[in-house]
Amino acid sequence: MNIRTFRIGGIHPEENKLTHESKTQVAPLPKQAIFPLSQHIGAPAKPVVQKGDKVKVGTLLAEAGGFVSAPIFSSVSGTVFKIDTAVDATGYRKPCIIINVEGDEWEESIDRSEKLEMVKDHTELTPEEIVKRIKDAGVVGMGGACFPTFIKLTPPPTAKAECVIINAVECEPYITADYRLMMEHADEILVGLELLMKGAKVTRGYIGIETNKPAAIELLTKKCAEAFAASDYEVEVVPLKQRYPQGGEKQLVDAVIRRQVPAPPAIPVNVGAIVQNVGTAFAVYQAVMKHKPLFERYTTVTGKQMKQPGNFLVRMGTPMTDLINICGGMPDGDNKLLAGGPMMGKALTTTEVPICKGTNSVTIISGDEARRQEPQPCIRCAKCVSVCPMGLEPYLLAKLSAFKNWEKAEHEDIVSCIECGSCQFTCPAHRPLLDNIRQGKSTVMGIIRARNAKK
Repeated sequence: MNIRTFRIGGIHPEENKLTHESKTQVAPLPKQAIFPLSQHIGAPAKPVVQKGDKVKVGTLLAEAGGFVSAPIFSSVSGTVFKIDTAVDATGYRKPCIIINVEGDEWEESIDRSEKLEMVKDHTELTPEEIVKRIKDAGVVGMGGACFPTFIKLTPPPTAKAECVIINAVECEPYITADYRLMMEHADEILVGLELLMKGAKVTRGYIGIETNKPAAIELLTKKCAEAFAASDYEVEVVPLKQRYPQGGEKQLVDAVIRRQVPAPPAIPVNVGAIVQNVGTAFAVYQAVMKHKPLFERYTTVTGKQMKQPGNFLVRMGTPMTDLINICGGMPDGDNKLLAGGPMMGKALTTTEVPICKGTNSVTIISGDEARRQEPQPCIRCAKCVSVCPMGLEPYLLAKLSAFKNWEKAEHEDIVSCIECGSCQFTCPAHRPLLDNIRQGKSTVMGIIRARNAKK
């Protein structure tokens, strides 16, 4: 077996896949669902409902607010309680639609049957029709970035797609939602991959899976051989060495097809690759074949001190507190609540934050792990430089950000940082490298946008 990986930097955190073999449970409906209007990169969605309106599961709540945007659909049936603000996974109050849940009535246009639909049986599915259905269903990248999927499938004229790479890496040490999805819905994922390839007008596909998921590698290799044996598509399951952050799309492209994506504004399609998360492939299948908008997702709820961690199929808008209670409640003592995993997740101050399109995990870090160690002076060991998967100098970028030297930070390519946290993880002096870099990157990107707007 030829095991591949990316070439620059990387670390190997302790693995804590506590819910690896926990079959997915369907989470109960919330009493009240909260739908932030910014569940994607780009402009917030614009509400098309108002207080007092009745909605069903699959009803459009908010339309796309621009080209880089995505519509929001109701995951519940009930009455619009109000249009207000609520704290989302960023930690800030953002505009949202709040619905009081009444029953579970679905829009009749959604196909709720379990019949597996095949692409060859649907001659109406031109590449343009596939992209339109994906766009209309509000599908975005399900790995956390939440970039509208239809945009990736329509690259600019200066770039030509050659392949679709499915990101099934799930390199965060605690999360298992994608793994359970692969084990439970492999057939639908492969139809989703075929739809993505047809939509992107390519015939080559790859599925990158790390070697700590041997059952998934075996299952998908077998299913691919069956599904694509007599087709025009060539699909390969690529076993990858365990290494973080292999799920970063630039690292995955390097690992799978040995091409390195240049610094921003370059994206993977500039070297011929369109990268989509395995959850996105599943959502594409449901959107195109079942006319089902994106309103639920697979999410892991985990932590070493959790009584009953698990994987759940969750309706979006469900408060995290509902899932935590199903898993036995918040552990005693000090806890840190994260939207996402411990490496890239965002710390939250309340459990009332709703599950959104990008919420792949609710992680609770307890006890000593929840407390940061006191930062010490930098000892110039350069460990942060050696592990940076983007070939940057994190100690320097953090220092420039702390001193607000934005011009030099831009010159040193701070916008190339993927915020993976490898530098902070490996720092023996416990320096808050990622915290400073994240703040600096945000500021520099704002400066660049303002400069470009004046041109």
